[in-house]
Amino acid sequence: MRAETGCCKVDAVVTVDSKGQIVLPKDVREKAKMKPGDKLALVACECDGETCCIVMVRAEKLGDSVSKMLGPMLKGILKQGDGPNERGEN
Repeated sequence: MRAETGCCKVDAVVTVDSKGQIVLPKDVREKAKMKPGDKLALVACECDGETCCIVMVRAEKLGDSVSKMLGPMLKGILKQGDGPNERGEN
């Protein structure tokens, strides 16, 4: 399964098991050059008080990834809200 939106794409759909765990498919791990022990940060986005999406980012790339890749998406979410964003702007 692959759906693209700008720089981001859906490479797989995973299922949460009864223990709350997921398995990242082998082809996704290989493509991302992930190995055992790698750290991932989970970035949750909220809309109307509910988590609408969760993004995994390599922990060592967190600062760069959030600002470059997720920044435009987060700005779009903030613009949809009724209240001011973090800087007090609408």
